[in-house]
Amino acid sequence: MTMRVIIASLILVIAVGGCGAPVKEKSNERGIDPGNFDTTASPCEDFYQYANGTWLKNNPIPPEYGSWDAMDEVYERNQKTLHSILEEAAADATAPAGSVKRKIGDFYAVAMDSALADKLGVEPIQADLAKIDAIAGVADLRRVIGEYHAQGVGLLFDLSVDQDMKNSTALVAYTSQGGLGLPDRDYYTRDDDESKELRQKYVDHIAAMLTLAGDDPAAAKTAAGEIMEMETALAKASLTNVELRDPQAWYNMKTPAEADQLMPNFSWKEYFTLVGKPDVATFSIVGPNFFAEANTHMTAEKLPVWRKYLRWHIIKSAAPYLSAAFVDENFRFSGKLLQGSTENLPRWKRVLGAVNRSLGMALGQLYVEKKFPPKSKARADEMIANLRSSLQDRISGLAWMSPETKAKALEKLAAMNYKIGYPDKWRDYSSLEIKRDSYLANVRRAQAFRIQYELAKLDKPVDRTEWLMNPQTVNAYYNPQMNEIVFPAGILQPPLFDGEIDDPINYGAMGAVIGHEMTHGFDDMGCQFDAQGNMTNWWTEQDKTEFDARTKKLVTQYAGYVAVDSLHINGELTLGENIADLGGVLVAYHALQKALAGKPETKIDGFTPNQRFFLSFAQVWRSNIRPETMKLQVNTDPHSPPRWRVLGTLANVPEFMQAFECSEDCGMAERAPEEVVIW
Repeated sequence: MTMRVIIASLILVIAVGGCGAPVKEKSNERGIDPGNFDTTASPCEDFYQYANGTWLKNNPIPPEYGSWDAMDEVYERNQKTLHSILEEAAADATAPAGSVKRKIGDFYAVAMDSALADKLGVEPIQADLAKIDAIAGVADLRRVIGEYHAQGVGLLFDLSVDQDMKNSTALVAYTSQGGLGLPDRDYYTRDDDESKELRQKYVDHIAAMLTLAGDDPAAAKTAAGEIMEMETALAKASLTNVELRDPQAWYNMKTPAEADQLMPNFSWKEYFTLVGKPDVATFSIVGPNFFAEANTHMTAEKLPVWRKYLRWHIIKSAAPYLSAAFVDENFRFSGKLLQGSTENLPRWKRVLGAVNRSLGMALGQLYVEKKFPPKSKARADEMIANLRSSLQDRISGLAWMSPETKAKALEKLAAMNYKIGYPDKWRDYSSLEIKRDSYLANVRRAQAFRIQYELAKLDKPVDRTEWLMNPQTVNAYYNPQMNEIVFPAGILQPPLFDGEIDDPINYGAMGAVIGHEMTHGFDDMGCQFDAQGNMTNWWTEQDKTEFDARTKKLVTQYAGYVAVDSLHINGELTLGENIADLGGVLVAYHALQKALAGKPETKIDGFTPNQRFFLSFAQVWRSNIRPETMKLQVNTDPHSPPRWRVLGTLANVPEFMQAFECSEDCGMAERAPEEVVIW
């Protein structure tokens, strides 16, 4: 979990495409792919199936993935580019020592050496296990937790640094609930048979991992049960994913002395001294009940359980970087059981993920030198300006909002910053040592570098030029505390975005993404932050009441959708993303109307520009998902499943109904009990 209240929109990309308007007709300029259509479906009954049905039929999920979608097509192309960069760096013996290229090459080379990993076996974590086994008192327990946090290994809870939510010019430390091995606290609390069976398989998995690390199988089985009991107690005291969506839940400022009252068996002054920040005066505790529950277990009597619990979490965090036995058991549970994948990713893809986590900005620096043409930035600049103007018009014209609140909303929109492509300055990795000794050793050094990089910010002013996402990432985000939208180079490429393609396609795909991120500034979380990024109420009471009433309709709408089997979408968990999806499409559509003003309507493949806009939007979200992955997503992801991001959104868009001449009682319209208008 991160302390950053970032509302990140995962972009599932499209095969470039187009749709036109009446008058002239062309057939050779495509941005959307009519070959993806299912023309046996009616666009007015099931637009998702109509736009994507043939693609869904012809694109089975590869065995190593839990899902396969349009974003994966772009992601795969990106990975090939990054793979070539890594291979070249590893083979370049002339790269200067300490250079970015040398660090990346050394990291990749030793990570790809599976023979070395197998030879080392459990050795890379033997010192960790011995350190934990030596815990003889509660004071030792506190010390070990603090020492690992100083190295970026978040045992029991998480530590991060971010802006003060009520003073965006200052930085503070955040400690947040953690310490669970299953994806979400609800996995421990649900009482259905499937959940009970999964919990037993998790206990078996813990025992298998402990045995691989050298424990006696019978002792490992007993330990696994005790670990599960402790995690269950911590889970029951944890905030739910829905509760964590409320920024207020993240803001609970305490002095170390005040925090000690919550956890009398823990010393926060000692903790911050261990992580290198003894002068921390105040910090935020996210999930106080979790910390209070952890405190009740910090007794001499519970030390044997703590040793087992900490051993397990060290093994779990290290498993992807150890021998094949650990990697395979980790995949058996996390990949096969939780996501339904039948094969693990090839080693180079797994290593690439580790490079992105450990040296992401360094890799991004090499990536943008190859893959980010200036014309992409210029076209994106133009689109952002047009969408900002469109959202400004929509806010100004809202019938349900008072002039006082509109003025504040427009002030926030005007202050919203945007970043495109890559940072103006690159992260300095000179103090990070990378060796060709072991995969895990390099990962650990990178983790220590990252947490110390974060903690060093506590002594500095807020850096508003910093990026929270690597340039090579196929994604985008809105950060309410910076009041900024960010679009990395990785997303600004065909087929999601193409400087050479026509406006209906770019606005339906990338335009809706830009509008989505802008709207996040005004969703149920973003609306709690002002133009400067401070958590404060800028609404009149009447307007906020009306806003809440409108968003509750969206909660009800999405809660009525069945994602898989009898599992419904969580309308509260997905509310922010659903607001952003709806706002994004409307803002992009009306920006397109401005861009097309005065131009002839040209049909392409028989479709008008407005139809092509909506087809472009729908093809962005084409996706095949395994049932296991769908269940995991519904339980943990604040985004609705792709099918419902299309159907649920367009059910509230009259412009879509007009474009395809749909009746008021068509299947698409009936997917919304009543039309929801927010932004």
